[in-house]
Amino acid sequence: MTTLSEALDALAGVARTAGADETAARAEGEALAATVSERSKGAFVDWCEQVGKPGATEDFFLAAKQGNRFRGGPTPLMNQLLLEKSAHAADYAAALSDVAVAAQTLGQPGPDARGAAATILAAQSGAPTRPAAGAPGAFDLPTREPVPGVGDELLDQVRRMGDQVQKQLEAMNRGAGLGLTPPSHTPSTPDAPDDADTSQTSGAQTVEKRDEAATAPEVSDGSAQAQADPEPTKTVEELLAELDALIGLKNVKDEIHRQAAVLRVEGLRKKAGLESPTITRHLVFNGNPGTGKTTVARLVAGIYRALGLLSKGQLVECDRSELVAGYLGQTAQKTADVVKSAEGGVLFIDEAYALSGDQYGKEAIDTLVKEMEDKRDDLVVIVAGYPLPMAVFIAENPGLESRFRTHIEFANYSDDELVAIFEQMAKGADYDAGEPVVQRLREILADVPRGPSFGNARYVRNMLEAAIGHHAWRLRDIEEPTVEQLRSLEADDLVPPSADEEEPVVAEDGTLLPPADAPPAEPVDVLSPAEPEEEPS
Repeated sequence: MTTLSEALDALAGVARTAGADETAARAEGEALAATVSERSKGAFVDWCEQVGKPGATEDFFLAAKQGNRFRGGPTPLMNQLLLEKSAHAADYAAALSDVAVAAQTLGQPGPDARGAAATILAAQSGAPTRPAAGAPGAFDLPTREPVPGVGDELLDQVRRMGDQVQKQLEAMNRGAGLGLTPPSHTPSTPDAPDDADTSQTSGAQTVEKRDEAATAPEVSDGSAQAQADPEPTKTVEELLAELDALIGLKNVKDEIHRQAAVLRVEGLRKKAGLESPTITRHLVFNGNPGTGKTTVARLVAGIYRALGLLSKGQLVECDRSELVAGYLGQTAQKTADVVKSAEGGVLFIDEAYALSGDQYGKEAIDTLVKEMEDKRDDLVVIVAGYPLPMAVFIAENPGLESRFRTHIEFANYSDDELVAIFEQMAKGADYDAGEPVVQRLREILADVPRGPSFGNARYVRNMLEAAIGHHAWRLRDIEEPTVEQLRSLEADDLVPPSADEEEPVVAEDGTLLPPADAPPAEPVDVLSPAEPEEEPS
C-alpha cells in the first residue's frame, strides 16, 4: 500500500507538473495528513518519521491545526488550480485523496481518522471536475493495492458521493453550458472548517455552488470566441442571498448588507466624478470559535469582487505561524509573501491577537500595515478572534486602529441553530439523521459548558465527523450493506468528545504545545531566535 511519504512525493510531483510550488504542496499535504490522524493514538510519531522530521511533535500539532481548514474547502494550491482552470486540478485532488487515505494508517487508526478522511476527501475531491465528454473526473481515483477495512471502504464512500455530484453537474452543464465563477464561499461538506464554515446549504445547492466555485466547462463546439468570453461572476444580490440563507447571524447579515450598500454607492459616486470620502474596507470579526467567521469572509470576498473593489476575490487564510519566522528580519519577508498571495482578494488572519506581545509579531504587524497601504486598491484584510483580545490587539497599534474601523460581532449559536446546522451538514453529505439522532444531539448540547472556547458549529461538525466514522466502523463487517444502512446514522453513532481527550495547548505567543505525554523533541543544533545579533543577513 502507499505510504504517507510516497503519497507526499506524488503530490509534490503533480504540483511540479502543474507549475505550482512543490514545497507548498508538500506542506499542505503534511497538514492534511496531520488533521486526519490527529486523534489516532501515536500517529504523531509515524507522521514525524514519514515527513522526515523525527521528534518534531509540535510541528505535527501545528500542521493539524492548519489542516483543519481543508475540511470544508479546497487547499490553497487546489484553489489556485481551480482559479486558473488548470487541467491538473483533478489530478491534484486525486493526489490529495491518496495522502488522506495514507494518513488513516498512522498510529492506531480508528473511527475518528476514517470520519476526518471522508470529510476532507469530499471537500477536496468534490471541487474540480473534467467536463469534457468521457474525461475522468476528480472522483475517478487511481487504483491501488486493496487495504481491507481502511482504504477501500472509504474510497467507495467517496466515490458514491462523487457519483451523485457528477449526475448533478451533468444536469446543470446541459442547462447552462457557460463558464462559472471562482470560489466565493465554502463548499458544503459534512463539517465546518476550523472557524465553522457551517455548510448551511442543502446537498443539491452544495453541488451547484461547489461547481460554480470550481471550473468552467469547455465549449463542445470548440468555438474560440466562446472560450474567450469572460466568465460570469455572481452578482451582489446572489451573494447576499447566500449570506441570508445561513442559519442565525442576524446582526452579521445586517452589517454586511449595510457595508455592501455603502460601498456600492461609493463606487457609483466615483463613476459619476463626485467626491467621496475614503471608506475603510478592512474588517474586524469578533467572536468565539465556530461562529461562521470564515464562511462570511468568503462571501465578503465575493461581494467585494462583484462590486468591482477586488480583481480576483480569492480568500487566503493564515494565522501567526504563517506570518512569523524564526528570526528577526525574516518575518517581514514571510508576511509580505503571504500578503502578495492575497493581492486581488481577501487576507483572513485568524487569531490575529496572537501577533501582539513580542518583537516578532510586531515585525509582522508593521509589515502588514505597510503592505495594506501599498496594496490598498486591491486588497482587503479581515482580522478575527475572541472579542476582548482583538480589542486590545487593534488598540495597540495606531496603524491598525486607523484601518480597522468596522467591527462585526459574531454571537454564539443557540441549541436550535446548532441542531439545524447539524441536520444541514448531514443532509449535504447524504446521510439521514432521524429524530433519535437529533434528540441525542440535543441531550449532548444541553450538557456542554458554553465557555469562550466552546466550538459552536465546529463542535457539531466534529460530532458529525465522528458519527460518520462510527457509522463506517459499525458497518465494517457487513459485506453488502443496503442503501438505507449506508445513509442512516443512529443515536449510538453520536458520541460526545471524551473528557480525557487532550487538545493541543496554545502558548501565550500563539504557538501550539504538544500534549503532556508526548515525547520530548530531539535537540537540534540551530541558532536560537533569542540571539538576533547573529541572525543571517
